[in-house]
Amino acid sequence: MDMNQYLSMFIDESNDHLQSLNENMLQLEGNPEDLGIVQVIFRSAHTLKGMAATMGFEDLASLTHKMENVLDMVRNEKLKMQDFIFDTLFKSLDALETMVLDITNGGEGKADVSAIVTSLQAIESGEWTGGDTPVAAVAKTTSSESLSAVQLDEFQYSVLDQSIAEGHRVFYIEVLVSEHSQLKGVRAYMVFDLLERSGEVVKAFPSVQDIEQEKFERNFSLYYITAKEAQELEQGILSISEIESAKVIQLDKETLEQMTNQAAVAAEAEAVAVNDAIAASQVKEAPPTVESKPVETKTAASKQTASPSRTIRVDIERLDVLMNLFSELLIDRSRLEQLASETGNNDLSDTVAHLSRVSTDLQNIVLKLRMVPVDTVFNRFPRMIRDLAKTLDKKIDLVITGAETELDRTVIDEIGDPLVHLLRNAVDHGVESIAERVAAGKSEMGTVNLRAFHSGNHVFIEIEDDGKGIYREKLLKTAISRGVVTEEQGAKMSDDEVNQLLFAPGFSTADVISDISGRGVGLDVVKSKITSLGGNVTIHSTPGKGTNFSVQLPLTLSIIAAMLVRVGSEKYAIPLSSIVETAIVQREQVRNIHGNKMITFRESLIPYLSLNEVFSVPDFNDAEEKETEIVVIRKGDRLAAVSVEEFIGQSEIVLKSMGTYLPAIEGISGATILGDGQVALIVDPNAFIK
Repeated sequence: MDMNQYLSMFIDESNDHLQSLNENMLQLEGNPEDLGIVQVIFRSAHTLKGMAATMGFEDLASLTHKMENVLDMVRNEKLKMQDFIFDTLFKSLDALETMVLDITNGGEGKADVSAIVTSLQAIESGEWTGGDTPVAAVAKTTSSESLSAVQLDEFQYSVLDQSIAEGHRVFYIEVLVSEHSQLKGVRAYMVFDLLERSGEVVKAFPSVQDIEQEKFERNFSLYYITAKEAQELEQGILSISEIESAKVIQLDKETLEQMTNQAAVAAEAEAVAVNDAIAASQVKEAPPTVESKPVETKTAASKQTASPSRTIRVDIERLDVLMNLFSELLIDRSRLEQLASETGNNDLSDTVAHLSRVSTDLQNIVLKLRMVPVDTVFNRFPRMIRDLAKTLDKKIDLVITGAETELDRTVIDEIGDPLVHLLRNAVDHGVESIAERVAAGKSEMGTVNLRAFHSGNHVFIEIEDDGKGIYREKLLKTAISRGVVTEEQGAKMSDDEVNQLLFAPGFSTADVISDISGRGVGLDVVKSKITSLGGNVTIHSTPGKGTNFSVQLPLTLSIIAAMLVRVGSEKYAIPLSSIVETAIVQREQVRNIHGNKMITFRESLIPYLSLNEVFSVPDFNDAEEKETEIVVIRKGDRLAAVSVEEFIGQSEIVLKSMGTYLPAIEGISGATILGDGQVALIVDPNAFIK
């Protein structure tokens, strides 16, 4: 069966399971005694292993199997979760994510996980004693808890059980061949030859035939009856060249029964997982998804009534095509509305009016299809904050609210990195060390709030910490020492203006350069990215109590409301989200101050810009006009006035990229096609306010 056709579904499902594993591991770290969470984690790992094995990604399946062995011991209360085990499992999840990313990029899911596997094996075998690193191997002779037992049939079990009853020694032996061995089948044969001289091999896994044909990785297991001692057998096996390790464990009736039961349960679960994966693979269409939600699982104690799925997976590219087709429909709608108005035909006007209503409903549906919960971005942050807190030796509680808030997929794709930077900044610069918090009368645990909510046609995302806040004097001192502002300028700045200095290029308040922050790549990167999305970011801080970064983003970037204006023979569209108001000013109201044109607006001076001068419009000159129409635009707290010749009116326009037709032009964010077929450039007001 060709599995390539199911690859995209495998990648999606794997990412879902990995996200679920990360989230549940974080929950388990907060409540290590909750075996219900362990059950959920175990099932996710087991399903992921079955899927990987079905698709032929053996390395991924093998690592997941090692994790599963450790988790199985935990859920059976043979092992208690501790920091080293948590850290090892988190490293395993990181490695699995790397493997899935490699598969996504066309690879085979390879990664160097030898150190992780060693740690997992040490935990599983009991060779780890509770420190940060495993100790040397010690053979266990009284417990089967660490063994990945081989399944026996009734006859084989009866032979072993009878041998123990008659006083013979029964051993379970695991052999690992060196990874550098070029003839592992030969080395395995030498082991069997040695053992068969003084006893009987009852069962081997893989089968003896597969081992002889080198159809195994590096390890094989077997049940063995003999009169020899365990130490003698182990020394004999290790004397064979290129044998890396050998575990020889003597069994009694109890351990034999435990191992047999364990093997039966594992085999049944493996079969279920593989069958589930194969059944899922029969779905004919499962390309990359529009939204990725964490897998919802419940503990074994809960019961759920199966219900038919109410969702389907849709290729993102198909939604983009749908959006483009609708954009063309919107352009034609505008054209029909104009024609109906010009002709005065009542029947045509009624039909176009109905078409407008239907297309408006369709527009709402299409836009909703593109909306994705910010949870798809937020869900990776708890793990990141956990790792950062450990690195910085801080205690951080990340509180997420409003994760169900929806944004356009285009915005979602771009907002992740700025939020990562802001969160890292909050943990590193905002929240104090434990000692500093205690000295300030605060709890050891710092809190970082990540919240999202709708407000009008915008979505706000806030990152707020309860740390030390921003001190005006310290910030100004750093800014002055780095030449960002002068002492005179700083003295005249408001607290909000001083806070905005954090967004100055290359500005950093870090005293020590680290991997977290302070490399000279400051918050200006965040500011420029958010601005490019048509958004804005503001800072509110109370010294000693904390800081709030508020990010304002447009709901969608595909269809926007705009004011259409004319300058000479050219038409432009200015996004309504950037417009404060429109007005008419007399020519004498335009003043020249230090070489800059300014006008008085609401009792304050704001810059005055001429659109025909900015874009060199040849057939209009506002300097010759006695009065001029202006559009007052906003960027954050700053305003500017842009002069135009005429207001055409408000309209919903489709944002079209300029692509490769024109190089990047400052002040232009794209273009749109109007109802009369003309192309209007979309003005980027942010470029006019420095």
